[in-house]
Parts: sequence; C-alpha cells; structure tokens
Amino acid sequence: MEDQAGSPELFLFLASTAHDMKNSISVLSGTLESLLGSADENDANHPAYPSLAQMLYQTKRLNDNLMQLLALYKEVGKPSYPFDPRPQQVAELVQQVSSQAKVLLASKHITLQIDFPAGLIWTFDEDLVIGMLAHAINNAVRYTSDTIRLAIAERDGYLELRVEDNGSGFPQALIDAGASAMSGNTSGVNFLTNSSGLGLYFACEVAKMHKHRQRSGSVQLENGGALGGGCFVLRLP
Repeated sequence: MEDQAGSPELFLFLASTAHDMKNSISVLSGTLESLLGSADENDANHPAYPSLAQMLYQTKRLNDNLMQLLALYKEVGKPSYPFDPRPQQVAELVQQVSSQAKVLLASKHITLQIDFPAGLIWTFDEDLVIGMLAHAINNAVRYTSDTIRLAIAERDGYLELRVEDNGSGFPQALIDAGASAMSGNTSGVNFLTNSSGLGLYFACEVAKMHKHRQRSGSVQLENGGALGGGCFVLRLP
C-alpha cells in the first residue's frame, strides 16, 4: 500500500485549513480587542471582563501559532519564502509591537516598559521579527507578575532584542528546549502542546536566516535580566 502521508495534496489541504482558521481567529481577536479597548472604568469592573481578557490572550496565542505553521509550510529560508531583510527604524518596530500588545496588556493590568536608543537603524525582516516579538510578549503574559520589558540595544556588533518579565522565571525544561532548538536538535520539542516547541523552533529558524559577514542570528532563553524574571533574547547580526 502506497504511503500518502507526505503527499503535496495533504500538505496543501493542511495549509489551507490553517489559513482559514487563522482568518477566523483574527476576526474573533479583533472583535475582542474592540470590546476591551472601548471599555470604560465601569465596564472593566464587570465580572465578565477578566474572561474576555483571557479569551483575547488565547486567541492571540492561537493566531501566532497558526502564522508560524504557515510560515514553516512555506519553507522559511528557502527561495519560495519571501524573506525580505531591509534597513528599518528600530523605533518603528517598537511602535508596531507595542501597539499590537496594548489592549491585551491593559486588559490584564500589565505594564509594558520600553527601552531603546533613538535613531537606531538595523537590517532585518520586519514582519518576521515583529511576529517573534509579539509571540514572546504573549508568552511573557503567562509568566509575568505585572510588568514586561521590551529592550533593544546594539551590543558587540549585534542588535539585541530582549523581552523580559518580572515573574518567577522560565522552567529549566523550557530553557533547555530553547538551547536544543537553536542547536538544531528538536527531539525535546513538544509540537502537540506547544509548551516548549513551535514558537522556539520558529524563532530559531528565523534568527538563523539573518546573516551578515558569516555571522548568523540567535535566540536564547534565560532568567534574570532587568526585571529578574524570564528573558527571551534575540540577537541579529
């Protein structure tokens, strides 16, 4: 019996299904953002408000995951994927990331601290880096007590982008999974639960795509940082 598990038709069907799901979830996420964004003080005290905020958080996570699956389906880093690194204003990157996270963080009473040098320009794929940082912030929501920090700086010839929180830090298993994904070993990745896999794998693949003078980007998970909690660190050459 012929094995059809890897047939192009099956992959196309799965990609189309993921795309349709992503569109539906984007509509749901947008509706929740509108409801929460237009809420006044009295609305924020309504018993249903925390549940709506949690729904928004989960829909954003689902949307992130589906976008990553679609990017991987398009063979990230291959000629078929529109990898488009260009000189970008870091300030514009920060504005877009913070704007996307604004309603979710406000609904959960989480403060976003921002630290970056004015006027800094770097070459990177804007859409992919925004996707990585948005996913890192959504994950930080899960671990933080009440504050998340987005810090960007030039260090040792790399652009270092950090998403930090003031929670209790990442579990060691998650830090180990990040190191494994960066080294190319995905044996510890759990794609079914996404507890330590898809987002890290996607981030590592995108980081490696960014190259300059025989240097490649990297991703690291660690604990500590300015807030003492978990830190997602992306370095681009």
